[in-house]
Amino acid sequence: MYSYDEPVYLISVVAKILEIHPQTLRQYEKEGLIEPGRTDGKMRLYSQRDIDKIKTILRLTRDMGVNLAGVDIILRLKERLDELDSIIEDLKSNQNKKSNNDIIIKQNSYDIILFKKK
Repeated sequence: MYSYDEPVYLISVVAKILEIHPQTLRQYEKEGLIEPGRTDGKMRLYSQRDIDKIKTILRLTRDMGVNLAGVDIILRLKERLDELDSIIEDLKSNQNKKSNNDIIIKQNSYDIILFKKK
Protein backbone atom coordinates (compact mmCIF):
# COMPACT_ATOMS: atom_id res chain seq x y z
CA MET A 1 0.00 0.00 0.00
CA TYR A 2 1.24 3.48 -0.87
CA SER A 3 1.42 6.35 1.58
CA TYR A 4 -0.70 9.48 1.23
CA ASP A 5 2.35 11.51 0.16
CA GLU A 6 4.01 8.99 -2.14
CA PRO A 7 3.92 10.14 -5.79
CA VAL A 8 2.59 7.20 -7.80
CA TYR A 9 0.00 8.50 -10.31
CA LEU A 10 0.93 9.58 -13.84
CA ILE A 11 -0.50 12.82 -15.20
CA SER A 12 -2.80 10.93 -17.61
CA VAL A 13 -4.25 8.88 -14.74
CA VAL A 14 -4.87 11.95 -12.58
CA ALA A 15 -6.45 13.81 -15.49
CA LYS A 16 -8.77 10.87 -16.11
CA ILE A 17 -9.68 10.47 -12.42
CA LEU A 18 -10.52 14.18 -12.10
CA GLU A 19 -12.01 14.49 -15.58
CA ILE A 20 -9.75 17.36 -16.58
CA HIS A 21 -7.24 17.92 -19.37
CA PRO A 22 -3.58 17.17 -18.55
CA GLN A 23 -2.80 20.73 -19.64
CA THR A 24 -4.86 21.96 -16.68
CA LEU A 25 -2.51 20.08 -14.35
CA ARG A 26 0.50 21.55 -16.13
CA GLN A 27 -1.02 25.03 -15.70
CA TYR A 28 -1.56 24.47 -11.98
CA GLU A 29 2.07 23.42 -11.69
CA LYS A 30 3.22 26.45 -13.69
CA GLU A 31 1.21 28.72 -11.35
CA GLY A 32 2.91 27.06 -8.36
CA LEU A 33 -0.32 25.61 -6.96
CA ILE A 34 0.94 22.00 -7.03
CA GLU A 35 4.37 20.41 -7.11
CA PRO A 36 4.19 16.85 -8.42
CA GLY A 37 7.11 14.53 -7.96
CA ARG A 38 9.28 13.57 -10.91
CA THR A 39 10.77 10.33 -12.12
CA ASP A 40 14.38 10.16 -13.25
CA GLY A 41 13.01 10.61 -16.76
CA LYS A 42 11.23 13.82 -15.59
CA MET A 43 7.71 12.35 -15.83
CA ARG A 44 5.25 13.93 -13.40
CA LEU A 45 4.00 11.71 -10.58
CA TYR A 46 1.17 12.75 -8.26
CA SER A 47 0.42 11.57 -4.73
CA GLN A 48 -3.01 11.19 -3.18
CA ARG A 49 -2.28 14.45 -1.30
CA ASP A 50 -1.71 16.16 -4.67
CA ILE A 51 -4.99 14.79 -6.00
CA ASP A 52 -6.88 16.04 -2.94
CA LYS A 53 -5.27 19.47 -3.34
CA ILE A 54 -6.28 19.54 -7.02
CA LYS A 55 -9.84 18.65 -6.00
CA THR A 56 -9.79 21.67 -3.69
CA ILE A 57 -8.49 23.88 -6.51
CA LEU A 58 -11.23 22.63 -8.83
CA ARG A 59 -13.89 23.24 -6.18
CA LEU A 60 -12.65 26.80 -5.65
CA THR A 61 -12.43 27.61 -9.36
CA ARG A 62 -15.50 25.79 -10.66
CA ASP A 63 -17.97 26.02 -7.80
CA MET A 64 -16.94 29.29 -6.18
CA GLY A 65 -15.59 31.25 -9.15
CA VAL A 66 -12.19 31.95 -7.59
CA ASN A 67 -9.40 32.73 -10.05
CA LEU A 68 -5.99 31.04 -9.77
CA ALA A 69 -4.41 34.02 -7.99
CA GLY A 70 -7.17 33.81 -5.38
CA VAL A 71 -6.71 30.05 -5.11
CA ASP A 72 -3.01 30.61 -4.41
CA ILE A 73 -3.83 33.03 -1.58
CA ILE A 74 -6.45 30.70 -0.11
CA LEU A 75 -4.12 27.69 -0.20
CA ARG A 76 -1.30 29.67 1.45
CA LEU A 77 -3.64 30.89 4.18
CA LYS A 78 -4.87 27.34 4.77
CA GLU A 79 -1.29 26.06 5.07
CA ARG A 80 -0.47 28.85 7.54
CA LEU A 81 -3.58 28.09 9.61
CA ASP A 82 -2.61 24.42 9.69
CA GLU A 83 0.87 25.40 10.91
CA LEU A 84 -0.59 27.63 13.61
CA ASP A 85 -2.98 24.88 14.71
CA SER A 86 0.01 22.56 15.06
CA ILE A 87 1.90 25.17 17.10
CA ILE A 88 -1.10 25.65 19.38
CA GLU A 89 -1.36 21.91 19.96
CA ASP A 90 2.38 21.75 20.75
CA LEU A 91 2.04 24.65 23.17
CA LYS A 92 -0.89 23.01 24.93
CA SER A 93 1.07 19.79 25.21
CA ASN A 94 4.18 21.58 26.50
CA GLN A 95 2.16 23.64 28.96
CA ASN A 96 0.85 20.48 30.55
CA LYS A 97 4.30 18.86 30.71
CA LYS A 98 6.47 21.75 31.92
CA SER A 99 6.72 22.94 35.49
CA ASN A 100 8.86 26.03 34.82
CA ASN A 101 7.47 29.47 35.66
CA ASP A 102 7.91 30.78 32.12
CA ILE A 103 8.15 28.85 28.87
CA ILE A 104 9.49 30.67 25.83
CA ILE A 105 8.99 29.02 22.48
CA LYS A 106 10.35 30.67 19.33
CA GLN A 107 8.58 29.98 16.05
CA ASN A 108 9.30 31.99 12.90
CA SER A 109 9.41 35.69 13.77
CA TYR A 110 7.01 35.42 16.71
CA ASP A 111 7.88 34.94 20.35
CA ILE A 112 5.23 33.08 22.27
CA ILE A 113 5.50 33.39 26.02
CA LEU A 114 3.38 31.35 28.38
CA PHE A 115 3.12 32.37 32.01
CA LYS A 116 2.34 29.80 34.64
CA LYS A 117 -0.63 30.68 36.79
CA LYS A 118 0.30 31.40 40.39
